[in-house]
Amino acid sequence: MGHRISKHRQGGTGIFTSSNFTMSEDTLPQYSTYNTRPESGITMEMPGDRMRRTSDVQDSRQDSRRPSIYSTQDAMPHLEFYANATATGRIRRSRPSLETLRKAFDNRECGSNIWDSGADSLSVMNEMGNGSDECGSEGKKYQPVRFGWVTGVMIRCMLNIWGVILFLRLSWITSQAGIILTWVIIFMSVLVTSVTALSVSAISTNGRVSSGGAYFMISRTLGPELGGPIGVVFSFANALACALNTVGFAETVRDLLIENNAQIVDPVNDVRIIGSITATVLLLISLAGMEWESKAQILFFLVLMVSFTNYVVGTVIPATPKKQSMGFFSYRSEIFLENLFPDWRGPDGSFFRIFAIFFPSAIGILAGANISGDLKEPEVAIPKGTLMAIFCTTISYLAISSSVGACVVRDASGNMNDSLPLNFTEDCYGLGCSLGWNFTKCEQSRDCSYGLANNFQVLIQVSGFGPLIYAGIFAATLSSALAFLVSAPKIFQCLCKDNIYPFIGFFAKGYGKNSEPLRAYVLCYVIALCFILIAELNTIAPLISNFFLCAYALINFSCFHASITNSPGWRPLFRYYSLWVALFGAVISVILMFLLTWWAALITFGIIIFLFGYVAYKKPEVNWGSSVQAGTYNMALSYSLSLAGVEDHVKNYRPQCLVLTGPPTTRPALVDFVGSFTKNVSLMVCGNILRGEEKTANTANMIKWLNQRKVRTFYTALKAASLREGTQHLLQACGLGKLKPNVLVMGFKTNWQESSPHGVDDYINAIYDSFDSNHGVCVLRMMDGLDMRDELQTEVNLIFEGDEAIDSEQQKSDAYLDIDNTKNIANDQIKTVFQTKQGKKTIDIYWISDDGGLTLLVPYLLTRRKRWRRSKVRVFITGQQQTMEKDRKEMMTLLQHFRLDVHDVIVMTDGEQPPLPKNIRRFEDTITPFTVREAQVGEETEQQQRKACPWKVTDKEREALRLKSERKVRLNEIIRRNSKHAALVLVSLPVPQADCPSSLYMAWLETLSWRLHCPVLLIRGNQQNVITFYCQ
Repeated sequence: MGHRISKHRQGGTGIFTSSNFTMSEDTLPQYSTYNTRPESGITMEMPGDRMRRTSDVQDSRQDSRRPSIYSTQDAMPHLEFYANATATGRIRRSRPSLETLRKAFDNRECGSNIWDSGADSLSVMNEMGNGSDECGSEGKKYQPVRFGWVTGVMIRCMLNIWGVILFLRLSWITSQAGIILTWVIIFMSVLVTSVTALSVSAISTNGRVSSGGAYFMISRTLGPELGGPIGVVFSFANALACALNTVGFAETVRDLLIENNAQIVDPVNDVRIIGSITATVLLLISLAGMEWESKAQILFFLVLMVSFTNYVVGTVIPATPKKQSMGFFSYRSEIFLENLFPDWRGPDGSFFRIFAIFFPSAIGILAGANISGDLKEPEVAIPKGTLMAIFCTTISYLAISSSVGACVVRDASGNMNDSLPLNFTEDCYGLGCSLGWNFTKCEQSRDCSYGLANNFQVLIQVSGFGPLIYAGIFAATLSSALAFLVSAPKIFQCLCKDNIYPFIGFFAKGYGKNSEPLRAYVLCYVIALCFILIAELNTIAPLISNFFLCAYALINFSCFHASITNSPGWRPLFRYYSLWVALFGAVISVILMFLLTWWAALITFGIIIFLFGYVAYKKPEVNWGSSVQAGTYNMALSYSLSLAGVEDHVKNYRPQCLVLTGPPTTRPALVDFVGSFTKNVSLMVCGNILRGEEKTANTANMIKWLNQRKVRTFYTALKAASLREGTQHLLQACGLGKLKPNVLVMGFKTNWQESSPHGVDDYINAIYDSFDSNHGVCVLRMMDGLDMRDELQTEVNLIFEGDEAIDSEQQKSDAYLDIDNTKNIANDQIKTVFQTKQGKKTIDIYWISDDGGLTLLVPYLLTRRKRWRRSKVRVFITGQQQTMEKDRKEMMTLLQHFRLDVHDVIVMTDGEQPPLPKNIRRFEDTITPFTVREAQVGEETEQQQRKACPWKVTDKEREALRLKSERKVRLNEIIRRNSKHAALVLVSLPVPQADCPSSLYMAWLETLSWRLHCPVLLIRGNQQNVITFYCQ
C-alpha cells in the first residue's frame, strides 16, 4: 500500500517520502496524495509537448495501457484519451467503447488483449379556450340587462371623449397651434386611439369576452403577469378620472356662483362641497343599477346634442355688435386664413405641450369595452361601437376647431368703443381693422380679455343660447365621471375574482341580476372622494394620461404578440388589423408617455414593474392560454429545431438524465439528487413505468409536487410489461431532438435477494440495455433505501419495488389503489439529505475506469450548488507502488487541464491485494442461492436451465470471474476505510460482458456499495469525452 502526503506540507519542498502499509482492516491505509492548488508549484504542460519528450514519457505511454481492476479491456483514466489528434500532431488513442467492453474477452483470463479505437456514436399547444373563464358570470336566475352597440358602446365612448377640453380648451388650442396643427394634433391622437381600437376589436372578437374590459383582454392575452398590474393601475386611473371630471364640474358650478355673487364658503371649499355632493349623487345612480346608469347617459347624450346644435346655429347667426367686440364675426375667409397657422404664446406655447393638454380628451375609447360583461354581443358591439364613436367624435373635433377658427379672431377687447367709424384716421393694425374694430391697443399690450387666445369660454359666446353650452359642459363632465365611476368597479371586480393579489377578494362579490360590484362601487367612491377633497390635482393629473397610455400600449402589444406567435387559438373575427400597426401603436404610446410627462411615465412604469414582480414571484395558478405561452412554445420549438442542426461538441455536453423514479413522491431522495446537478443546467425526465392493470398516476399532482419541491424536471408515465421493456421505450422515445436523455439514473434494488429472480434479471437487463444503446448509467444507493411509500401511504408501483422488502400480498393489494384518491400527495414533502447543507464534508470519487469524464463532471456540477459549495472533492485512482509518483503527476496534469477544483488526489496501491476472508465468505453467501451446481446436473440439463433461468451462475462462471469478484470485494474494503465521513461517494460502475449472469452482476453492485453510510453513486459514462481542456 502507498503512503499519503498531507495537502498542507510544511516547507513546501514537494519531496514525497515512502512508507510501508498494513493489511489490518482496522488500520487506515496511507496513500499518496496530491494537492491540485496553485501553491503546489507544479508546472502545467500541454499534451503535445509531453508526448515528444524522452523515454520516460514513452514508458508512461506504455503504462497508460494498464487495464482497470475490473477488466483487462477497461482502461484506467489517462490524459491521452482527452487529447485532440490535431493538437498532438498524431492519431490519439481511444479508450475502449462500451461495445468492446461488452464483447471482448478478458486477456488475463483468456490470454487475448483487444484494444478498440472506439465507436464514435455518441406538447402540443393546448388551446385552453378560456372564454368560459368569466369574471362575474354566475348562475342566472333573472335575465340581466344587456346593451347593444349603440347605447352600450358608441354613446358611452362618445360621452367620454366629449369632455371639458372640447368646450373649454379646444378654441384656445386652435389659437395657439392654428387650424392646421390643431388638425395634426387631433389626427395624432386619433391615430393612437384608432390603432388601439383596432387592437381592441381584434382581441374582443377572438373568443367570448367577459366583464373586466381592458384588464380582461390584456390578462387573457398576455397572462396574469402583465394583466394583473394593468388591472390595478387601470382601475385606479378610472377612479382618479372620475374625481377629476367631478372637480371640473364643481369648478364650473363654482365659477357660475361667483359670477352671480352666490359663493358658499370660499373657492376651495366650494369645490370640495359641490364635488362631494356630485360624487354621492353619481354613486347613487350607479348603485341603482346599469339600467338607470344607461338612462342617465342617454339623457346626457341628448343634452350634448342640443348643445352642439346650439353651437352650430350660433355660428351662422349674424354676429351682434356685442359679440363682435368679443371677437366673433361669423364665418369670414380672412379670419380662417389668419388662424390657419400657429401663434405660440406663453409657457404652454409649444406643440407637444399643446398636444399634452389635448390628448386626455381622447382617453375615453375604452368606456364601452370596460363594461363588456353587460353587452349583448361584446364581440360585435365593441368593434362597431368604438370605431363609430372615434369617427363621430373626430368629425366633431375637426368641425368645431375649423368653425371656431373661421369665426373668431385671436384677440379682442370686448369694448364697444373700439369699433371703427367709417372715416377713421387713427393707427390700426391687425385683422380686426378690416372687420371694423381696432384691437391694436390690447394686442400690443397683450391684455385682451376676449378672443381665441384669451377666453376659454368662446363656445359660450359663439352659441345661439349661452346657458345651453353650460348644460353641455355639465353633461360632458358628469357623463364622463359617471362612466369612469362605473368602469373602475367593473374592472376591479374581475381582478378580484381572479385572485391574483391578496386581500382584495372581499370586493369580488356581485349583487343582483347583473352581478353589480356594490362593494367595489363604494371603494371607487371613497378613492374619488379623497382626491376631490384635495381639490388640487395638478401634480397628480398627469398620471391619468400615462395610465391610459400604458393600457393602450399593452393592448396594442397584446394584439401584436398574439399575432406574431402564430398560435392556432388566435382567430379573431375582426380582420381589419395588422400586427405591425399594433406594434407601432404600442411604441408610439410609450413614446407619448415620456413626451407628455416624463416623471409621470417613470412613476407609472415603476408601479407596473412592482406589481409585475409580485405576480411573477407568486405565480398564481391560472391558465388562460395566453400568447406568452404560445410564444414560449414557439421559442422552444425554434431553438430545438436550431439545436438539432448543430453538431455535438464536448464543451457543450450536459448530463441529460432519465430518472426511473416511479411516482416521484415515493423516491424524493432520487429526485433531489439528480435535480441538484441538472437544475438550470440540463434535461431531467422522471419516468414512471406502469405494469399491467396498474393505474396511471395523476400527472398534474406529480408535476405540482415537483414544482413545490423546486425541481426542474419533466414527468412521464409509460405502461409496459416489464421494467426492461419500459426502460427501452423511454430511452428510445423520450426527448426531442438534441434534448434527449443520455444518462439513465436508477435507484439501487435493495431487496434484490428477496425479490423474484425474474425481477432481478429484469432490473439488470435494463442496465445492460442502457450500455448497449450507448447511454451512461448511474445507480444511487442510500443506507436506508430510497422508497418512501410507507411514509406517504401511497400506491405501490410493482416495477419499482426494489428499495424495501414488501411481501407479495401487500403488493397485490396496493397495486389497485387509485392514485386519484390521494389528492394530498402534492403536499407530502419529505426532507432528504440532499436538501441540507453538506458543510465541509468530502465528495470521494473512486475513478477506477476512464468513462469519458462523467464521473468527474457530476461532482463538479454538484459543487456549484449552494448546499455542496464547501464540500471538498477527493479523487482516488489505482496504481502500483513503484509507479505511484508518476501516476499521481499524470492525474495532477489531467485535472489541472480540466480546471477542476479537486482537493486531493490519492493513489491506491493496494487494490490488487486479496480481500479479507470474512468478506469473501459474505460474497459467496450472497451468490450461492443463484448458483447452479455442475455436480447435480448434466451438461444438457445445464444448458436448458441456463435458457430457462438466465440469472443462474454456474460453478464454471464463478471460477472464471473469481478474480473480478475479489477485486470488487477489496475495493469495498478500501472505500469503507477512506470514506467513513464522506457526504457522497462516487464509484465507477463496472461494465459487464454480454454473457455475465444478472445475479452475479447484482452481487457485484451489492458488494461495491455494502455498508456505506453515506449515499453511493455507481456511475459510468458512455466511454466518450464529456469534458475537455481545449477551447475549441
